[in-house]
Amino acid sequence: MSLGGFLNGILRVVGGIDPGMFTPSDPPPPRRHLVQNESSENDEERQFRKVFQQLAGDDLEVSPNELMNILNRVISKHGSLKTDGFTVESCRSMVAVMDSDSTGKLGFHEFKYLWNNIKRWQGVYLSQDADGSGVICARELPRAFKAAGFPLNDELYKLIVRRYSDEHGDMDFDNFVGCLVRLDAMCRAFKTLDKENDGSIQLDIKEWLQLTMYS
Repeated sequence: MSLGGFLNGILRVVGGIDPGMFTPSDPPPPRRHLVQNESSENDEERQFRKVFQQLAGDDLEVSPNELMNILNRVISKHGSLKTDGFTVESCRSMVAVMDSDSTGKLGFHEFKYLWNNIKRWQGVYLSQDADGSGVICARELPRAFKAAGFPLNDELYKLIVRRYSDEHGDMDFDNFVGCLVRLDAMCRAFKTLDKENDGSIQLDIKEWLQLTMYS
């Protein structure tokens, strides 16, 4: 298939989508020095900051490898989540779409935003795994994405299944999270670029490459 044919196929899939259907999370606030605003934090936030400082190490940023180790340690304690484990490549992708200042790592606010989303999506995953199999099976996936705030049309759903599901159409936890991180980030990016709020954006080749290559 030619590049033009491929792009036309993608555009047919997403062309009928109303961005207003999707509910991406509010973006993390702009990066600030870690000591700022600490006086206004509640006990839970202060505790989270202490944990983050322990996880992030001396540079106070979480790299893809550190994120992989953190996530895999957490999911190893949850037998109800079937997963092959987060790979460094999937964590690179998650860091890329969350990395608002292009440092290649996650600062405190970026990590906290990602962590809160993963906790929320874990709740969705468990609630939608009706048969207790540990995976979201093909018939459960549409409801799971809708519950996460992303109702999908049939064509986009099929694209996502081909990219993130196994040969049976089932999706395990790491692929579910990886897909939602990217979907959430792309929706936030679109809404930021949609200055007129009319459901359309214009990008030049440089902007297109910046948006797609580091994600």
